[in-house]
Amino acid sequence: MQRFVLLTALVVSAASAMAAPEIYVIDSSRTSSQFSYRYLGFSSQTNRFEKINGTVVLDRNSRSGSADITIDAMSVNTGQAMLDAQMKATDFFDAANYPVITFKSGKMSLSDEPSRLTGDLTIKGVTRPVTLAVTHFQCMQDPESRVDVCGANATLTLRRSDFNMGKYAFLVGDDITLSLALKAVRAPSYLQLASRDQVK
Repeated sequence: MQRFVLLTALVVSAASAMAAPEIYVIDSSRTSSQFSYRYLGFSSQTNRFEKINGTVVLDRNSRSGSADITIDAMSVNTGQAMLDAQMKATDFFDAANYPVITFKSGKMSLSDEPSRLTGDLTIKGVTRPVTLAVTHFQCMQDPESRVDVCGANATLTLRRSDFNMGKYAFLVGDDITLSLALKAVRAPSYLQLASRDQVK
C-alpha cells in the first residue's frame, strides 16, 4: 500500500512538473518593434525601435500565459537623425523623462481565434489597458542554435493622443499601429546560449 501511495505521488509530481509554466526570455537580436502612421493623410510611414527585451511565461497545456515587455524609447529609429531627435523630444515620446515603454500582460489566450494578449501599456507615463492580436505563434527547437524557442507576431492599433502625444495632428494621423515580431528562448536554454556566446 505504501508503495502504491509513493508511486501515485511520484506520478502526480511528474505530471505537475510537465504541466508547469515555462519562462522564455526575449531574444533582443531576433525581436523587432515597429510603429506606423499616416503622414499628411495619405502615405504610411513606418519606424522602429532598436531595443526591446522582456520575458514571456507560457503554459503550453492550457495555451495561456503572460508577458512583460520593455521597449527602449531612446532607441527609436526613423532613418533620419533630425526626426529621431524630434521623436525623442517632449512633444512625442519625451524619452529623457520616460525612457521606456512597457507592456505588462497577465492574460495570454492562445486557444481563442484570434489569439490575444491583454494587459497594460504604458507610454510617456500614461497607462491604458490594451489587447494585442497574436498571430503565427509557434514553439520549436531552433535548427541553428538547437535551443527551445517560441515566436509570434503581435499587433495593436492605438491613438497617440491617449498617451499625451497628440501634437501636429494636421501632419501625422492619430492612429498608430504597433507591431511586434517576437522570438523568445526558454530560460535554461537562454542561459546556455548566452554562456556559449561569451566563450566565443
